Amino acid sequence: MPRVCELEVYRLVLPYGRRPESVLVRLTDYGGMTGWGEVVDPGPATWPALVERLAGELVGVDWEHPDELGEIPGGPAADMACWDLWARMRGVPLAHALGGSRTSLTATVRIGAERNLESLVARVNRHVCAGYAHITMDVHPGWDIEPLRAVRQAYPALGIGLDARSAYTDVDALEALDAYAPSVIERPFTNLSDHADLQERVAAPVLLEVSSERELDEAIAAGAGRALLLRPAVLGSLRGVRRVHDGAVAAGWEVACAGGQGTGLARAATVAAASLPGCNLPCDVAEPPRSAQIVTPPVGASGGVVAVPLTQPGLGHTIDEERVRRLAKQSHRV
Repeated sequence: MPRVCELEVYRLVLPYGRRPESVLVRLTDYGGMTGWGEVVDPGPATWPALVERLAGELVGVDWEHPDELGEIPGGPAADMACWDLWARMRGVPLAHALGGSRTSLTATVRIGAERNLESLVARVNRHVCAGYAHITMDVHPGWDIEPLRAVRQAYPALGIGLDARSAYTDVDALEALDAYAPSVIERPFTNLSDHADLQERVAAPVLLEVSSERELDEAIAAGAGRALLLRPAVLGSLRGVRRVHDGAVAAGWEVACAGGQGTGLARAATVAAASLPGCNLPCDVAEPPRSAQIVTPPVGASGGVVAVPLTQPGLGHTIDEERVRRLAKQSHRV
């Protein structure tokens, strides 16, 4: 039975791009076992919730399973740490603790809009040569049919997903893309009625992202798609991830899994979630910059495939605690 005796919270500034932040939680059991969690790009309420309220909810409290804890202050970082601790104490990989059955995952890599079609095809070529069998292209009005046609002509057998990032208002414009056999059309609109209209017209699954079971139920009832984008960080807890996954599978939907960059911890949890049996679409767990990773082995794809770590319990990675402390802008310990 887990019983947390020590809680540590770290606020990290990561050494790449615009210096994004992550908040890490480290829980230590009375037996010395530890569990780690991460939230990437935390909201302003995350740090106060973890520092002021989490210890009162967890330290010295007996619990049998993370599901018993309900909504934990601080959101996904604390929830992930509880699951990691629980799985480590039982000597099982987090993937198996969640009900996952996959040993490896097909990865997708995201391709942003390029300056021209030649640059786009050259960039896709680099990823194909690296072993990727699937890419996800960003599209928006004015950059959609021509780039898709160019990539499809260059790579007739390549899996191509389209991420529209809610940029469209015209269903007709997206219907034309279906002629080039995209694997999914992701997040095209801001409302369910347009999604439902598009799904009636195209063979490709329309892929939606939801933040709760209620939103999923509404999307299913509206016929607004046939695929779900599962983001553990958005759903707030791994229990919520399983429930939304199960709901999508019961409705006959396909499932893709995606996660934030951060230090690698959040991506490790995304890999565990992507091992669930209904996650049959390529997952977005591309490797975060190595300068920010605190886990060994690094989380990422090799040859377009992501291995699900099954040889170590919990998240399946060793944490570089010295590096955590070097990157930490703030820390708190109880």
